[in-house]
Amino acid sequence: MTALPAAMLGHRVTVEPYLGRTSVGPRYGPPVVVRCFLDEKTRTVRDPTGREVVSSSTFYARPGLDCPSESRVTLPSGRRTTVIARLDRSGGGMPTPDHVEVQLL
Repeated sequence: MTALPAAMLGHRVTVEPYLGRTSVGPRYGPPVVVRCFLDEKTRTVRDPTGREVVSSSTFYARPGLDCPSESRVTLPSGRRTTVIARLDRSGGGMPTPDHVEVQLL
């Protein structure tokens, strides 16, 4: 497995993993600072239910990131957003970098 090179991980975002809903609202895990490559491009993506939604940003990080849909993410600008989907991107044994793609509202 080849991971994303450190030179590509020039941004840092803070991820608060979604843990579920309580009677008073969503519950999040402790914040984790993640090195990543952040692409602030607007595009249409599909959420976990298959519905088309507009993503304002996407970040790419090393495999193993705990960041389910509905997790809270704070971008370097201070803007707080929500995870639409987290996708594992594996090279399948080919010499390409394995990574996680996280699509944000």
